[in-house]
Amino acid sequence: MATELGSQSGILIRIMSVEDYKQVKIFMGGNFYNGEPLCASSGEDVQKCHEKENDEYHISMIEQGTCLLAVDENNGGRIVGLVLAGCQVPSDLEKHRKEADEMEQNTWGRIAVFLSEIERKVNIFERYGVSKLLYSHITNVDASMRGKGLGARLAAALMEVGRSKGFPMMVAYCSSFYSARQKQALGMECIYEHAYADYKDANGQVVFKPAAPHTHLRLMVIKL
Repeated sequence: MATELGSQSGILIRIMSVEDYKQVKIFMGGNFYNGEPLCASSGEDVQKCHEKENDEYHISMIEQGTCLLAVDENNGGRIVGLVLAGCQVPSDLEKHRKEADEMEQNTWGRIAVFLSEIERKVNIFERYGVSKLLYSHITNVDASMRGKGLGARLAAALMEVGRSKGFPMMVAYCSSFYSARQKQALGMECIYEHAYADYKDANGQVVFKPAAPHTHLRLMVIKL
C-alpha cells in the first residue's frame, strides 16, 4: 500500500513511521493529553503516567503500518493530526485485564481498567464472530485545524488502511462527544455506551468527571 494516502488543501495524510514518533509524542503532549476529556479533567500530567509502557505500545502499533499522520505541506511538514491504531485479537481481552490490574492508580491506570471492563463485557470477537479487528486507539487533531473535517479524513483513511490489510472490522472507544458524533457520521455504529456519572469506585465516588457534553464513553464499530 502507498505510504501517502492523499493530500487536500495542503494537508497530506500518510502512514506514520517509527522515526516520526519523537515528534508525534511532542504533538500529543501539546494537543491530546490536554484535550481528551478524561485526561484533561483529571488535573494530572497524564502523559507521565505509564510513559515508558505507552511509548512501547505506540511504537508497536506504528510498526504494524496502521498509524497515520496528517502534515501541513505548506508549513514544513508540521504535524497537524494523527491516528494511533493497531491489530487486536481475542487473547488481548485477558492481556488488557492483567495489564490494567497491575497499573498504578493514576488517571491512565483508571482509564485502562474502565476500557478493559467494557471490552470484556461487550466482547466484539464473540459478538461478531471475528478473529481480529483494527482498534483505533487515539485520534488527535491540532487545535488550529479542528472543525475543518481533518478528523473525519483521518478516520476514513484508517478504514481504507484496515480494508487493505484484511481487517473485517474497525472499533473505537470514544470518550469525547464530538469524536463519537464524527465517527457516526462516517457510518460507525454505537453498540455500547456508559455514562461517566454511573462509573464509580469502591467508595461510591464517580471516577471521571469531564465537562459537558462529554457525558458517556461510546464504543463505535464498523464492518470494513
